[in-house]
Amino acid sequence: MKRELAMGINAVEGLVQAAPERIVRVWAKRGNARLDALTERLQAASVPIEWVDERALDRRAGGVRHQGVIAEFQARQAIDESELLELVDAEGREALLLVLDNVQDPHNLGACLRSALAAGACAVVVPKDRAAGLSPVVRRAAAGAAERIPLAVVTNLARTLDRLADHGLFRVGLAGETELSLYDADLTGPLALVMGGEDRGLRRLTRERCDQLVRIPMPGAMESLNVSVAAGIGLFEAVRQRSVV
Repeated sequence: MKRELAMGINAVEGLVQAAPERIVRVWAKRGNARLDALTERLQAASVPIEWVDERALDRRAGGVRHQGVIAEFQARQAIDESELLELVDAEGREALLLVLDNVQDPHNLGACLRSALAAGACAVVVPKDRAAGLSPVVRRAAAGAAERIPLAVVTNLARTLDRLADHGLFRVGLAGETELSLYDADLTGPLALVMGGEDRGLRRLTRERCDQLVRIPMPGAMESLNVSVAAGIGLFEAVRQRSVV
């Protein structure tokens, strides 16, 4: 496995919870109560800790906020389209995917991974080009979710959406200009929830692959939501509908 760095208390806490066996070593400074509690957990898991000062952490972090702790670990890598389809087939009628069309902000991708994991999705799908991928910033924002839910990186998103349909998934895209409310759509079967990027929303080819377009009703003054917020709303509406079927 490729080794990477997790930076910040949330990211390292997530690693300890999800996969302590993949942590190789940790650099930390002695600090506040939360940091001390984390290093105690690391020591209990027999993770080697090197005590360093703030400047040493800054050099290793390369500009990423570290909050006094950095972990080197064997990172879970992205899966490809064929592995994604195997996951979908294994999930059957319970399959739930979050598909992100050119989401470029790593903080948004990290937040989407957290929401997808919390909603019980089997994977998050992103295109290879012009989109955020797994990085220290994403892993920190995901707070451990990046090690617990697969991220599928695909070469051609439109083709992947076609193949997901062939494997029985209903593809629902969120678009503000459509008339159908998210809450009136049927999200109970095998589902790919498709979200557009921060700037332009769904691209034309992605939009054309969706079986249905829905919107999130917004009675207030704002015209759009952050993509990670919209993804959470869509995912948990699917969870709500599935729980009452």
